[in-house]
Amino acid sequence: MKNINQILIACILFCLCIACKTDTKKQNVKEEVDTGWQYLFDGTSTKGWRAYNGDKLPSGWIIKDKILTFDTEQKAEEEHSGGNDIVYGAEEFDNFELYLEWKIPEGGNSGIFYHCKEGEYGPYEVSPEYQLLDDLKWEEINNAKLEDWQKTGADYAMYPADPEMKIIKAAGEWNSSKIKFTPELAEHWLNGKKVLSFVPWSDDWENRKATGKWKDFPNYGKYKSGLIGLQDHDSPLWFRNIKIRRL
Repeated sequence: MKNINQILIACILFCLCIACKTDTKKQNVKEEVDTGWQYLFDGTSTKGWRAYNGDKLPSGWIIKDKILTFDTEQKAEEEHSGGNDIVYGAEEFDNFELYLEWKIPEGGNSGIFYHCKEGEYGPYEVSPEYQLLDDLKWEEINNAKLEDWQKTGADYAMYPADPEMKIIKAAGEWNSSKIKFTPELAEHWLNGKKVLSFVPWSDDWENRKATGKWKDFPNYGKYKSGLIGLQDHDSPLWFRNIKIRRL
């Protein structure tokens, strides 16, 4: 009888624990909704995601262990243009706060696109990009020197991130990134620190565009709204907890 009672108590405690976890999860979801956040990827579905200039998710992009993973071993040539870059195609965003967590391998390279428009050009030709890179090993592996505007946290080819504010983690470790965008001010955050801010379409912004990498790309950065995208740059990638709210 004693053993039966112990088993019953253990079962009751187990059920209470499960119920508590379920209630906590429901509460967290409610809090996200109440504060205006919506998940673009929550670990359970790729709904809304598709290839840039395509109608389905390219090969290589899969959910593995609740993580949006780009597996280069599964990558194949696609019929659409735009390589294996992907966009959240369900809706466009203008002013927003975007948060996600990511990791890359040694020598890895990727980016986060926003205000992305599809057409007869690559997404990088039109979309501002929050750069993701293995700052610690990329130069050594590729035997090449990077400019600051090519490193993690930069507004690629426009504004470098402040190296004194950056918390740089080794390849394979999780990072968090945040982009806050309004016409008055854009901010890049990395691992809880603001590493960059600039005023979109200001005189300084226009000068950088006209004299830098984008001088021959008239559509670069001109759109006030567009899609959120993730870049395939021929390295494995991992993303989780992708969420956004309008500002």
